Amino acid sequence: MPSVPSDIAIAQAARLRPITDVAAEVGLGPDDILPYGRHKAKVTAEAVKARTPKGRLVLVTGINPTPAGEGKSTVTVGVSQALRRLGKKVIVCIREPSLGPVFGVKGGAAGGGYAQVVPMDEINLHFTGDFHAITSAHNLLSAMLDNHIHHGNALGIDSRRITWPRTMDMNDRALRSIVVGLGGMNGGPAREDRFVIVPGSEIMAILCLARDIVDLERRLASIIVGLTGDRRPVTAGDLKASGAMTLLLRDALQPNLVQTLEGGPALVHGGPFGNIAHGCNSIVATRLGLALGDIVLTEAGFGADLGAEKFFDIKCRFGGLNPEAAIVVATVRALKMNGGVKKDQLGTPDVAALTRGLVNLEAHVRNVGKFGVPVVVALNRFTSDSEEELKTILDAAASWGARAALSEVWEKGGEGGEAVAREVLALLDEGKSSFRPLYDDALPIREKIETIAREIYGADGVNYAPAAEKSIAQCEAMGLGATPVCIAKTQYSFSDDPARLGRPSGFRITIRDVYPSAGAGFVVALAGDIMTMPGLAKVPAAEAMRVHPDGTIEGLF
Repeated sequence: MPSVPSDIAIAQAARLRPITDVAAEVGLGPDDILPYGRHKAKVTAEAVKARTPKGRLVLVTGINPTPAGEGKSTVTVGVSQALRRLGKKVIVCIREPSLGPVFGVKGGAAGGGYAQVVPMDEINLHFTGDFHAITSAHNLLSAMLDNHIHHGNALGIDSRRITWPRTMDMNDRALRSIVVGLGGMNGGPAREDRFVIVPGSEIMAILCLARDIVDLERRLASIIVGLTGDRRPVTAGDLKASGAMTLLLRDALQPNLVQTLEGGPALVHGGPFGNIAHGCNSIVATRLGLALGDIVLTEAGFGADLGAEKFFDIKCRFGGLNPEAAIVVATVRALKMNGGVKKDQLGTPDVAALTRGLVNLEAHVRNVGKFGVPVVVALNRFTSDSEEELKTILDAAASWGARAALSEVWEKGGEGGEAVAREVLALLDEGKSSFRPLYDDALPIREKIETIAREIYGADGVNYAPAAEKSIAQCEAMGLGATPVCIAKTQYSFSDDPARLGRPSGFRITIRDVYPSAGAGFVVALAGDIMTMPGLAKVPAAEAMRVHPDGTIEGLF
């Protein structure tokens, strides 16, 4: 296999189409877009409102991530390029990268190799400012909350029961638990506080689930910031903050139009994490894609136990979406790691370990089937994969009733995704999808949590910490019992223990707390020791990044 340059080298060498040409390909005229330079634009609210969804929706998800890498975003972009090569009018809809992971662990997050969305560097670094707008709206509410208490606290907010945190889009473990208000009489009341990363902010979830500007403001007003002394909820609407927050988010709600390396249209909008949030791009962008294209490929974060479950049970429920097929991405390397092989030994063929690890892929394939959605397994090929290993996975997928094909999009771009694309088209032609959510959202909170834990994670049951018990009762008393549940859990395992790989059994999930995301429209259940503010790695990706005198960039992988 020939050597492939770095992602940033490929992206910087690409010759991009003017964004007006990309827009015209999907029927958007000059008045329908607001260009941000030559190669990216926002689609106006008027253009979004004037178009009705009509296309067919395909979800891209994957196995539990490992340090060996799976390439889910790369497959999403690459298969969209392949479908375009096959003459289909296709739109790719993915999330915006967070600066935290970009500078933390993995570098860039816009696909890889010859299957990227571009301009890759701009998408990874500030883009059109959506994350900054979300940060500002979130922290405006934090400031107005503390300001209200400082100036007399007419609403009677109990400072011990404030639940609204602050946010920033960077991995910073020192901000997980802090004390604010230490500036004396003019510094506001001293109290405990915390930061969450922007992809975990409720504002991010609201932006991604709102249908329009009216729905956005309604949701923002419903945010619960804390409780009074007699445990009544206080909202952003009570603080009269929702109007100004909506103003800050007005432009951010408009979807971002860019292109793939092969010039196809891509909507990159919103960026909630799949482990601590619902992990999907915006409903506005997905519905716009369905209006502009015949097929939309969209991605959900991390493995199917997190991103896909939340896509089906939260996003599709709120967005009125009907997914007709799903791609589950897997690699030989990651499955061998699930079978017990250490990372430094993954290049050695080991069919026995691969076979042990296949239970992880099988569980994800069968879980997607529980939503009535048929599956294609996309096997992302690496140079170290043996033919026997590849055949073992393809044969196993067929035995589970799933279609499967090799993906070589990283090396070959759209050409390398045609085998997967043809299998997706075959599924769509068969028309066998009968999508349905996993649970009725009218069920009690406990029953919804336990349904997900049992049916998706394979747990024997759920244990609730005393704090979670109290919070569930509080959420139901506030009228939030009949909403979906967003479980925040480690992405590395079906269980809440990241060390338990493969398909663990004989375990119970521990829910340590539950809190309302009333504006987003769901409650969040924290499982195990999951954190809502990540930390940097021992050697952050930022250490390898620099700008050369000619303006080219190094280190955005």
